[in-house]
Amino acid sequence: MSTPNPEVESDLPVDANPITELKSSDYDKPIAEKLSDKNESTDINSNNETYQDDFEANAYSGAKLNDSSEDMGDELSRLESNAQISRTLSRRITGSESFYSDAQKSNEPMPKMGGGRDYPPPLIADRTAYQVQFDGPDDPTHPQNWSSAEKFIICCIACFSAFSIAVGSALFSQAQLDLMEIYHIGWTVASLTTSLFVFGFASGPIIWGPLSELYGRRLPLIISSIGYVCFCFGVATAKDIQTIMLCRFFAGFVGAAPLVVAPAILADIFNTKQRGPAISIFAMALFGGPMIAPILGGYTVRNTSLGWRWTGYFIAIIASASLVLTVFFLKETYHALILSEKAEKLRRRTGNWGIYAPHDEFKLSLKEICEKNLTRPIIMLFTEPILFLVTLYNAFIYGMLYLFLTAIPLIFEGTYLWKPGNAELPYLSMFLGTLVGGLVSIAFEVRFNKIMDKNRGIPVPEERLVSMMAGAVLFVVGIFWLGWSGGFGTKVHWIVPTLGAFPVGMGLILIFLPCLNYIIDCYLIYAASAIAGNTFLRSAFGAAFPLFAKQMFDNMKIKWAATLIGCLSAAMLPVPFLFYKYGARLRKMSKYSMDLELIYGAGGAASH
Repeated sequence: MSTPNPEVESDLPVDANPITELKSSDYDKPIAEKLSDKNESTDINSNNETYQDDFEANAYSGAKLNDSSEDMGDELSRLESNAQISRTLSRRITGSESFYSDAQKSNEPMPKMGGGRDYPPPLIADRTAYQVQFDGPDDPTHPQNWSSAEKFIICCIACFSAFSIAVGSALFSQAQLDLMEIYHIGWTVASLTTSLFVFGFASGPIIWGPLSELYGRRLPLIISSIGYVCFCFGVATAKDIQTIMLCRFFAGFVGAAPLVVAPAILADIFNTKQRGPAISIFAMALFGGPMIAPILGGYTVRNTSLGWRWTGYFIAIIASASLVLTVFFLKETYHALILSEKAEKLRRRTGNWGIYAPHDEFKLSLKEICEKNLTRPIIMLFTEPILFLVTLYNAFIYGMLYLFLTAIPLIFEGTYLWKPGNAELPYLSMFLGTLVGGLVSIAFEVRFNKIMDKNRGIPVPEERLVSMMAGAVLFVVGIFWLGWSGGFGTKVHWIVPTLGAFPVGMGLILIFLPCLNYIIDCYLIYAASAIAGNTFLRSAFGAAFPLFAKQMFDNMKIKWAATLIGCLSAAMLPVPFLFYKYGARLRKMSKYSMDLELIYGAGGAASH
């Protein structure tokens, strides 16, 4: 256990045992009299306010953290290394800040101690000596200090879990024509099998994100994976269209945890410099899934010995592999829960029940979780200008990804008369663009790290948006290239629109990645909730776009539909440039965003 923070004032000597230092006469005094001897208020909420004020003063008003915290290389570690700030941090994440004040306002009668006894006096005024922390910047139990091999395995498992749900969203889309024929439904109803799944994406993370901040990353991911596997097999074995629709929605809803938990895991185990490349791998898995899946689905449906049901079975098999990896090889990475486990071990080994971790202070009821945690992503999304505006742009781009599930087959199957399976092969060009875009994004991370080093090691989140500017331009160019060359059919060689899909893929990833990294940098301690809010709106767009894609491309024709999309994309071009210039100001106005300059003990804002 780390030594108490020397800056924390206490009535006791540093080496004293707080329990044995209490005088026996203190037990004979009424609580109010004992507290008045030390000029302390009987309002138990005062302790909460003390920690609240300490957090505000240290993290938001420019005061440096204690010396030991300055040695920590990552901004989150700097906060966790200060005992009082760490405690308040946990209260904010769990939503328990108002518990003391709510208890004071309660009209319910105070519960009795039992046995005819009076209420005992407080044990100690300051519990800091009993609070567990990480043992300095090199503590081997801190996830960011785990071996490279261990972090690589965790990163791969987290990204594969995201890949499995991304594949599931798009692979089944190739079964739509078969479903229309078998169940006598129209195109829009058949496309609901994709849209309902992605609508599940929108609602599921609202629950999984906050729960991962309460119960850690591993447990929600395992529960989500089990449910996802069950509903995927339910789709494959369904006997009617209603069952297919319901199972598709709940597969997306229950299985959506990796969309928010996976990037939170990467934020747990990688520091600011390492996080960018790790998030790049996650984004390539998330975008690569919907690009590879239609190819696999097209050839599956085309194979008469397999048929449309095997699209469901393949999704379930991939999901089962992800579940096995998560259960047997994924370690818990959430810092607060690791400290809770450490405190539990110390309590058992020492017999000292006073040892605790900040995350252990309160046990939340289901009502409290719903009121204070599950609503946070939506509240953040619609009250935080940074999160809302970045997410709005990100959502439009994500909607484009699912719109192309309809657009590319229409171009190559409709105008070039390719067979199913072959008509989806141009997705490979888009997928290669995604991979190249990911590598370019990693190259930009080198620039970001150099700027951070020049800025005294303080991250400047807006510098992540430079690659987003390039991606926004590439995306617009790719849309016009793909749409206009593909709209002329066999008059233009098929390689021309196929090559046009490449800059679209690059643009998609170069816009999405900086958005995700920027959100994590801005809302570090609330990363899971912020990403959940982002995923909610993003997935709502992704679910809606396939519903009108075919009608739009059929009625407007490919060239003019692409022109409409390209013009909308061009209208959004200024977004990354505006955030690059004004993002720092918006962060200072935010309730949830952390001012990284102030956390690192420097006054003033970062400038470009």
